[in-house]
Amino acid sequence: MTQCISIHPTHPQPRLLKQAAERIRDGAVMAYPTDSCYALGCHLGDKEAMERIRDLRGFGKDHHFTLVCRDLSEIAQYAQVDTAAYRLLRAVTPGPYTFLLPATREVPRRLQHPKRRTIGIRIPDHPVVQGLLEMLREPLMSCTLLMPGEVDPPTDADAIAARFGKRLDFILDGGACGLEPTTVVDLFGDAPAVVRAGKGALEPLGLVSIPD
Repeated sequence: MTQCISIHPTHPQPRLLKQAAERIRDGAVMAYPTDSCYALGCHLGDKEAMERIRDLRGFGKDHHFTLVCRDLSEIAQYAQVDTAAYRLLRAVTPGPYTFLLPATREVPRRLQHPKRRTIGIRIPDHPVVQGLLEMLREPLMSCTLLMPGEVDPPTDADAIAARFGKRLDFILDGGACGLEPTTVVDLFGDAPAVVRAGKGALEPLGLVSIPD
C-alpha cells in the first residue's frame, strides 16, 4: 500500500517536509497537492523516476514536463526569460499557471520538448509545495495528475491511493484538492498563446483561449 504522509495544508510540519524531501532525493515518486489539483513529482535529476512518471501517465516523448520552482529568481537558471515574459510571470505568480519557455543548458535534454527545446515552468501558490521546495533547495520535476482521456483528476489521497496503489512511493496528503489543472501559456513564440485554459484566469494575461 502506498504510504500517505498527512500534512497540514496551510501550516505544513517541517519534520514531514524534511521526510518528503529526503524520499524525493532518494528517488521516490510522489503525489502532492498544489493550488490547482494534485500532481506527480520527483527529483529533477532522477531519470528512472521520470520514466516511472512517464509510464504511469502514458506520456509520449513530446510531452512537456514541468519544473516547479520556488520563485522567479530560480526560474532564470532553467528558462530563458525576456523582459516581456518576466513582466507576465511577475504579474500572475505564484498561481495556477504553467509557462512554456526556452530551456537553458542547465535543463537535462530528457526534460525538454524534443523538437522545440522548451520546458514548462510553474510557481504554485500552496504552502505545502513552497515548504517542500525550501527543503529541497531546487525545483521538482512534475506533471498534473490528470490521466489521458479523463475529465477530472483524483481530488484526495484516498482516491489517489486506490487508483495507483504501489505505483507511487508516497502521497503527501494535504487534504482535498481542486479539479482544474493549471492554465498553460506558451511564451516560446512571438506572442503568448494559451495552450490549455485551466484554473488560472485569462484576464490578467490579456489573452483568450485557443479554439478547439
